[in-house]
Amino acid sequence: MKEILLAYASMSGNTEAIADLIEEELVKHGLHVKRAEVYDIAASDLVLAESIIFGAYTWGDGELPDDFLDLYDEMDDIDLSQKQMAVFGSGDSSYDVFCGAVDLIEEKIKGRNGNIAVPGLKIELSPFGEDVEKCKVFAKDFAEVVAKSAAS
Repeated sequence: MKEILLAYASMSGNTEAIADLIEEELVKHGLHVKRAEVYDIAASDLVLAESIIFGAYTWGDGELPDDFLDLYDEMDDIDLSQKQMAVFGSGDSSYDVFCGAVDLIEEKIKGRNGNIAVPGLKIELSPFGEDVEKCKVFAKDFAEVVAKSAAS
């Protein structure tokens, strides 16, 4: 069974609620999810993982949350090639930069040769209404990429 590392930072619970929906959908697709808050993992955990999904809320004017900063910096020292990865996040569209943390993490992954398997998922505050379906589709699409990579 393929294992997905699902690591996220959540302050208000919004990003955690998105992680809940994504995990539920991944499990429906037969994947095992190793879930962790981002401050509980290190770069060595990323090296061992085959597939990784990151989640983060956006702080201030499009910045990463403090709890993501150490891992973000540690990622400079590892090669993420051969890994299927995706990023989701929550944000507030009243700020000039909406869900900027998603963009920053995706740029870091690309800079470390990682493969962004599905486009970033950006949710306004907490998943509600049609956002719940967006979360499920994000997870389903990621699960399909992981299944195809396992078959090849």
